[in-house]
Amino acid sequence: MGRYYIRVATGSWLLSGSHNRVQLWLVGARGEAELELQLRPTTGQVEEFEHDVPDDLGPLQFVKLRKHHSLVDDAWFCDRITVRGPGACAEEVAFPCYRWVQGKGVLTLPEGTARLAGTNNLDVFQKHREKELEERQQIYCWATWKEGLPLTIAAGCENDLPPNTRFHEEKKLDFEWTLKAGALKMALKRVYTLLSSWNQLEDFEQIFWGQKSTLAEKVHRCWQDDELFGYQFLNGANPMLLRRSTSLPSRLVLPSGMEKLQAQLEKELQTGSLFEADFILLDGIPANEIRGEKQYLAAPLVMLKMEPNGKLLPMVIQIQPPNPSSPAPPLFLPSDPPLAWLLAKSWVRNSDFQLHQLQYHLLNTHLVAEVIAVATMRCLPGLHPVFKLLIPHTRYTMEINTRARTQLISDGGIFDKAMSTGGGGHVQLLRQAMAQMTYRSLCPPDDLADRGLLGIPSALYAHDALRLWEIIARYVEGIVHLFYHGDDVVRGDPELQAWCREITEVGLCQAQDRGFPVSFQSRAQLCHFLTMCIFTCTAQHGAINQGQLDWYAWVPNAPCTMRMPPPTTKEDVTMATVMGSLPDVQQACLQMTITWHLGRRQPDMVPLGQHKEKYFSGPKAKAVLNQLQADLENLERKIIARNEHLDLTYEYLKPSHIENSITI
Repeated sequence: MGRYYIRVATGSWLLSGSHNRVQLWLVGARGEAELELQLRPTTGQVEEFEHDVPDDLGPLQFVKLRKHHSLVDDAWFCDRITVRGPGACAEEVAFPCYRWVQGKGVLTLPEGTARLAGTNNLDVFQKHREKELEERQQIYCWATWKEGLPLTIAAGCENDLPPNTRFHEEKKLDFEWTLKAGALKMALKRVYTLLSSWNQLEDFEQIFWGQKSTLAEKVHRCWQDDELFGYQFLNGANPMLLRRSTSLPSRLVLPSGMEKLQAQLEKELQTGSLFEADFILLDGIPANEIRGEKQYLAAPLVMLKMEPNGKLLPMVIQIQPPNPSSPAPPLFLPSDPPLAWLLAKSWVRNSDFQLHQLQYHLLNTHLVAEVIAVATMRCLPGLHPVFKLLIPHTRYTMEINTRARTQLISDGGIFDKAMSTGGGGHVQLLRQAMAQMTYRSLCPPDDLADRGLLGIPSALYAHDALRLWEIIARYVEGIVHLFYHGDDVVRGDPELQAWCREITEVGLCQAQDRGFPVSFQSRAQLCHFLTMCIFTCTAQHGAINQGQLDWYAWVPNAPCTMRMPPPTTKEDVTMATVMGSLPDVQQACLQMTITWHLGRRQPDMVPLGQHKEKYFSGPKAKAVLNQLQADLENLERKIIARNEHLDLTYEYLKPSHIENSITI
C-alpha cells in the first residue's frame, strides 16, 4: 500500500469553481486507481488530499478527471494537479490542465514533461497525443472570412468559439462595460456640441475630455509642428512605413521652378539623410459613404530629412500620385500658406491612420497571430515543447479577433460608420496588403535593415524592437535546444513539420512565395520562426496598439476620415476647407471612443514573460524562463534610464507595458 498526496488547483477567475463533484483517477505504468474524493472545487483555491492506494501504480503517467452533475453542468476551470507518491515516486509530479472541465466525459491529463512524437504506436503517450489532435481538429476548424485574406477560426460570433479560447468572466464584463461606457460618453459629447459652433480647430476641444494620456495632451498642443509630424514616422502609433531613400521616387514629379527643392532632395540623398513614406497602397481603394455623404481617400508621398540632432522634418508632400489623364498633382511645402501645409499634413495623417489600423495592426499582428494560434491547436499536442512554448502567447486572441469581425470590420461596423476605408475599401486594402506581407517584414532585424533604419539614435521603436527580438530569440533557443539536440531531430519531427505547413500553406494561403517556410531544416531556422511568432503576438502588437490612445485621441492629428477631396491648389485653402475635410462631430466622437477602448491598458493584463501557467515541468525549462524574465527586467531598467533624458519618452516596448498575447 502506498500513500499519495494530491493537490488540485482551481483558476482564480470569477466562476472558475464548481458546485459539481469531481472524480479523479491516478494512472501509472503498472496500474490505475480511482480516488474516492469529495472534491467540489473552489475559485482560487488549492485543495489538498491524502489517499492510500493498495496497488503499486509505478511511475505516474496520467490523471483522469470526470465532473458529475445532475441538473446543472457547472463548468470548472482546473489550473493543474500535482501528485506526490510513495517511495521512488516521492518526487512531486505535475499534470498541467489550464482549461475548462465540462460535461460528463473523462478528461485525461498527461504528466507535464514535454515530449516529441515517437514511433512506438504502443506507447501510451503517443496514443494520447494522436487522440488529442484528432479531437482538436474537430473543434478548431478553419474558415474563410474574406477571400484573399488569412484563414480564421470557424466561429460566427464569440459564443461559437471553443470554451478554452473565450474571455474569462472579468475580461468579458470589462470589455462589454467599457463599450457601453464609451457609447454613453459619446452621446454626452454629441449633446454638449449640439448648440455649439464647429468651424474652428479649437472646436475639437469640446470633445477632448475624459480619460486621456499625458502624451495625448502634448499632441493636442503641438500637433501642427513639423517636428512632431516627422517624429510619428519613427516612434508614433505606426513606425512601420518610413524607409531611407535610395533614389528619388519616380512618382515625385518636380515641375519647373522647383530646382531648389530638387537640389535639396539630392543633397540629402547623397548624405543618406533623405527618407520617404509612400502610401501608394491606398491608390485606387474606393472611399466610404457615411450617412449618405461621400468620403475621400488619397495616396500621399512624404519626403523627409533627418537633421544631425535626429529630428525628422518633412520637405515636401505629394497628396496624390501622378495620373496621365490629369495635370501634375501639386506639391506642398513647409513654406506654403500655413493652412494649405496643415491640410496636406492632415491628408498624410489620415492615410497613415488607414494603413496603421488595417495593414500593420489588424493584418500583420491580429490575423497572423490567429493563424499561429489555430495551427498550434490543430497540429501540436499538449505534450509538444513548441505547444508549451507558444500557448501562453495565444490567450484571448481568437475571441478578440472574432469580436473584431462582428463589431469592428463587419458590415455596418465601426469602420463603415467612421473610417474613410469603410464600406468595402478596407477589405480591398487588406487583400493588397496581404499580397505584400513577407516573412522578412515580420522580423525586425530584416525589416529594419530593408527599410534602412538600423543605427539611427532617434529611432526608438527600432532600437527597442531589436533588443526585444534578441531577448525573445535567446529564450526560444534555450527551450528549443532542450528538446532538439540536432538539426536532424527538427527535420524528423512530423508534428512540427505539419504545424509549419499548416501556417504557411493553409492559414496564410500559400505564403511560401513570400518567404514563409513550408518546412524546418535546422534548429536555427525553427528558432527564427518561433521568435517571429512570439514577437508578433507580444512586442509588435504592443508597439502598434498602445499608441492609439496617445496619437489618435486628438482627432485632427489622425483623422479617421476626410469629407472633402484633396486640394488641387494652395491659395484657396481656408479654415472652412480644413474643417470641412476633417471628421464631423459624430465621426470624431466615435474615433475617440474606439481608440480609448482599444488603446487603454487592460485590467487583467499579463506582461510579457510573466504568465503564471506552468506548462513545462523540470528545472531546465524553468531556468530558461527565469533568464527571459531577468533579461526583460534589465531592458526595462535601460529604457527607463534612457527615457529620463528624452523630451518625448518612448514606452510602448517597455516589457512591463507589453502584453503576453493579443487580447485587445
